[in-house]
Amino acid sequence: MKILAAIVDEYIKTGEPVGSKALAQKPDINVSSATIRNTMAALEQEGYLDHPHTSAGRVPTFKGYRFYIDNLMSPEPINHDALADFDERIFGDAVTEEDIIKNASAALAEITKCATFSTNHVSQFSVITKVDVIPTGRRMYVLLLITSNGEVKNRVCRMEFDLSNEQMEFFTRFLNSHLQGVNLANMTDEYVSTLAQALGSYMMSLSPLLYAVYELTGEMMRDSIDVKGESNLLACQEFPMMDVMRFLEQKNELSMLLDSAFSGINIKFGAEEGTFAITNSTFVSASYYKDGKPAGTLGVIGPMRLDYRRIIPYIEYFSNKVTQLLSEDDEDRQLAQIEREVEQNGDE
Repeated sequence: MKILAAIVDEYIKTGEPVGSKALAQKPDINVSSATIRNTMAALEQEGYLDHPHTSAGRVPTFKGYRFYIDNLMSPEPINHDALADFDERIFGDAVTEEDIIKNASAALAEITKCATFSTNHVSQFSVITKVDVIPTGRRMYVLLLITSNGEVKNRVCRMEFDLSNEQMEFFTRFLNSHLQGVNLANMTDEYVSTLAQALGSYMMSLSPLLYAVYELTGEMMRDSIDVKGESNLLACQEFPMMDVMRFLEQKNELSMLLDSAFSGINIKFGAEEGTFAITNSTFVSASYYKDGKPAGTLGVIGPMRLDYRRIIPYIEYFSNKVTQLLSEDDEDRQLAQIEREVEQNGDE
C-alpha cells in the first residue's frame, strides 16, 4: 500500500511513469529496489497499475486511483481564510437557490482550476406560487410561472383565436385556484387531465394554455447541467481537443453518470464508464441536500491524475455550504439581501 500510494502521488505530481529507482529514494520506503519491482509487478497483475509502452515505470489505473482515494489518501487542509472571502463575495449576493448553486460551482472552478459542474433538481421540492396569463398581441399570450424557490419561467403561446376578457379572467382565477400551492412533482398527466375536464365549457378554448403551463412545470422538474470553467478543460493538455469539444456539445450526457442519491464523495472515470466523451478523465462529485433530501450534485471534471488530496476537501466544503444555505429559510435569506442593499445605499 505504501508503494501504491507513492506511485499515485508521484504520478499526479509529474505525469511521468514511476520507476523503482525513484521509489527507492523515498525515505518512508525502506526496502530494496528488487522488492519494489516485485511489488509493482504484483500490483500490475492485480490491476492497480499499468505498464505503458516499454517504459520501466508504472502508472495508476482507475482501480489504483479508486483504492488510493478510498484507503490511502490523506486530504490536504483547506485554506479557511480564502474561503471566508469566497463566502462573502460569492454567496453574499445570492438570492435564489439557483444563484447559490451556480455561484458555488463558479467558486469551485476558480479555486481548483478545473471545469466544474452542478446539477439542480431543487425544483422537485418547490410549489407553484403564481401563474399569470398576459396578452401581448393578436392571438399571442405569455404564460408566467413563479415557484416558491424563486424560479421564474415564461412561454409565448400562439392561439388560434383571441381570448375574451371573460375567458382571461376565468382562466387566471382557475389557474391560481387549482395550481397555487401545488408541488411541481404532483403536476402529472393525470392531474392535468383532471384540470382540463374541470374547465367545463371552456375546455376547448383554454386547454392549449393549460397544457403549456404543464410543459413549463416539466421543464422546471428536469435536472439541468451547468458547467463552469470550460476554459480549464480546453487548457488541459492531457485531453484530446476533439473529446473536449464533443463533451461541451453534449453536456447532458453527464447527468446519466451522476448518482444524486450517493452520499459522500462519488468518483467516476471516463475510461471506466466507456461512454463518456473524454476517456482520460475523472469527475468527482458530492450531493447537496435540501430539507434532508438530495437536491443535486456539485463536482469537478479533470484528468485522471487529478490532485485528489487538494480538490476533494473543497468539493466537500462547497457541497456542505450549499446544503446549509438551501436549508435556511427563504424569507430570512431575502431579508438579509434587503439589509445588505440598505447598508450599501447608506454607504453611497
